[in-house]
Amino acid sequence: MLSVEANLILRAVGSPEDLCELTIPQWDLLLRLLWKCRLIGRVARSCANASITATLPKKVQEQFESALVLIDKQRQMVTWEANRVGWALQGLEVPVVLLKGAAYMLSGFAFEQGRLFADLDIMVPTDDLARVEQHLKQRGWRFIELNAYDERYYRVWSHELPPMRHFEREVELDVHHTILPLTSRLTPDREKLWERTQSLPGTPFQTLAPEDMVLHSAVHLLHDGDLTDAVRDVLDLDGLMRLFSKQPEFWDMLMLRAGELGLARPLFYALRYCNRFLDTPVPDHVMASSNEHAPPAPVRFVMDAIVPRALFPQNPDKSNAATGLARWMLYTRSHWLRMPPSILLPHLVHKSLRRVLGRPKDH
Repeated sequence: MLSVEANLILRAVGSPEDLCELTIPQWDLLLRLLWKCRLIGRVARSCANASITATLPKKVQEQFESALVLIDKQRQMVTWEANRVGWALQGLEVPVVLLKGAAYMLSGFAFEQGRLFADLDIMVPTDDLARVEQHLKQRGWRFIELNAYDERYYRVWSHELPPMRHFEREVELDVHHTILPLTSRLTPDREKLWERTQSLPGTPFQTLAPEDMVLHSAVHLLHDGDLTDAVRDVLDLDGLMRLFSKQPEFWDMLMLRAGELGLARPLFYALRYCNRFLDTPVPDHVMASSNEHAPPAPVRFVMDAIVPRALFPQNPDKSNAATGLARWMLYTRSHWLRMPPSILLPHLVHKSLRRVLGRPKDH
């Protein structure tokens, strides 16, 4: 059973025309929830497309206007950052894949309208990582200042370089060399990902294949300890599957790729919760095939209890111990999947000590 907050958010993103019926207290709560989970832009854009913005309370119109201005600015910044990265890496003859939001935006996917984001994610082959890093440094990108432990985390265990930022601009650049940490229990074959990348017309970049885009988003949903964008991730998955399902053989290829890359379990969760939260139209035979990769019944029961609580933001005015516990459980689960015990236990001890000592949070 979904919370009042979850139902309010899903109502806003699924049926914007119904928002005209909300009371002022409901609007007050909804706006704060939408800002918190970074969906304010999506709802603002949906209301504008439905031509209902003018019928909403004046304060709501002002919030939506602010969100749309922010979105336009972010899109310009990320588009320019992608342009500059393309310029910086030209001549290297290194394939560069755009990931997540930037890939959706520059591909022109309709579902990403109103999406809030302020970073650029790219992926390059592992063998070319050092050259890419050096080239970016020579052209003005710098690593965000890190302590020695964080630096080692990225260099030894992670699937990406430490975050970078050009000294003239604000957009964070994340340079990946695969889609999951090197220490992860799931280790999709990087070469298989590269075999099916596709050129992005009008740009020097590539994107993952449609099925691999879905699988990457599925992995990101519950393997990331930060749940800030979890609702947005579910909406991304829903949008990707609705879009790509128009292609012949998409569903069969998706299931095949999940098996090839060892990502059948993350896909199971993605299909399960997209269908439950957003009624994503997944064919029965696909759900049946995916259910073969479900965890044992007790695990399913626990996940069904904690995922809805953890993914959706709670009422800012009402603390909820059950929600806090659910988020802690998913956070712990994500680390368990990303690290073997020999690394995880010292890592958690380190994090705990830093928290006690009041130092900045790391990974």
